[in-house]
Amino acid sequence: MSKYSEMSKKYNLHSWSAQRNLNPSVISKAEGICFWDEDGNKYYDMSSQLVNSNLGHGNKALVEAIKTQADKIPFIGPGYAIDVRSEAAKKLIEFAGPAFEGGKIFFTNAGAESNENALKMCKAFTGRWKFLSMYRSYHGATFGASELTGEPRRFIAEPGVPGFYHFDGPYPYRAPAQVAFKDEADITAYYLDILESRIVDEGSHLIAGIFVETVVGSNGVLVPPKGYLPGVRALCDKYGILLVCDEVMAGFYRTGTKFAFHQFDIKPDIVTFAKGSTCGYVPLGGVIVKKEIADFYDDNKMFNGLTYSAHPMGCACAIAAIDEYERLDIASNVAKLGKVLSELLSAIERKHPSVGQSRSIGLFAQVELVKSKETKEPLDAATMAKIMGMLKKEGFASYNNESGIMVAPPLIITEEELRTAIDIFDRVLDSVDTMI
Repeated sequence: MSKYSEMSKKYNLHSWSAQRNLNPSVISKAEGICFWDEDGNKYYDMSSQLVNSNLGHGNKALVEAIKTQADKIPFIGPGYAIDVRSEAAKKLIEFAGPAFEGGKIFFTNAGAESNENALKMCKAFTGRWKFLSMYRSYHGATFGASELTGEPRRFIAEPGVPGFYHFDGPYPYRAPAQVAFKDEADITAYYLDILESRIVDEGSHLIAGIFVETVVGSNGVLVPPKGYLPGVRALCDKYGILLVCDEVMAGFYRTGTKFAFHQFDIKPDIVTFAKGSTCGYVPLGGVIVKKEIADFYDDNKMFNGLTYSAHPMGCACAIAAIDEYERLDIASNVAKLGKVLSELLSAIERKHPSVGQSRSIGLFAQVELVKSKETKEPLDAATMAKIMGMLKKEGFASYNNESGIMVAPPLIITEEELRTAIDIFDRVLDSVDTMI
């Protein structure tokens, strides 16, 4: 173990891991879509770190924006108005589109904080106290965000804040064996029925908000079937519930549009964001609220506050990031290479017995590994750990959640780079096929 790896183990606690057997790689360089360890090994960053390095590593415009702001005013409290704070908010409201005309932003530092503050806003605006979210979802690791989360990472926070309830969102690949879908409309109707039953059972008059990852991220890159999100919007309208779209991972062109909700013909009441707003160069997140909620706070005190809300260097970086998305025409690159990625992963699904299903939208994909295509039995944790090690050894860096492997490269990736990285994935899966 190298000096800095050993030092990291001695002094740092690493996320989501038992610490004893960790051997963290020491990274010495990062550029474009790749990074290198101290031994010179090159890795394709096929998860954009934690699906946040949308503009890749070493973007000069983002770095210069941070430097310039650090020289000018590195920090001033959130109660003051300064140029970058005002300009970033204006840009992001415009970025969110017509649904948020007249709306406002409360800035945070990360996705979990964004969802925490959205919870409080929902409660204040509606006077209600219950929340619904999907079982296969991740909304953050703080207490309220953990309660929103619908997968095992929430367990450590339980019993927690009261009022959080979950429902089954669309995941037709793992629907009950007794359920047969005729078509996509059938899938939509089935899962909307589940949601409405949950709303009624929990008391619609008590529910403040329904939180959805517009496209479920780490829990499968589950793209909602046609009509599902408009159906959720209709149920929210029917019962006076706020619709909150968690775009922490799916936002900022990851799925091909500025925000993912732009593809699904809906107008959320609230959007939470973080990762792609600064691509990880500095921490920043936020809550975008529609005009009616913004107006509510004209005469009602907002009980939300953070020392580092709208941090100047974060705001400066967000302005630069939005400009870079436009300058580099990221939307066109995602449109073009999203099709290439979908085709490559579809071929991999057909070829490999170990691949149960691949799912993608834009440059946002997940490949689900199974012991058998017929039984759909997922691979166990030990086998998945071995596979992730095999991929990393070959230069394909990503992460998995259960038996799903994330494929979400920086949005600046070229077709040549994408094909090279997927070739690595394909070769490793040849070996995985012999393991199942």
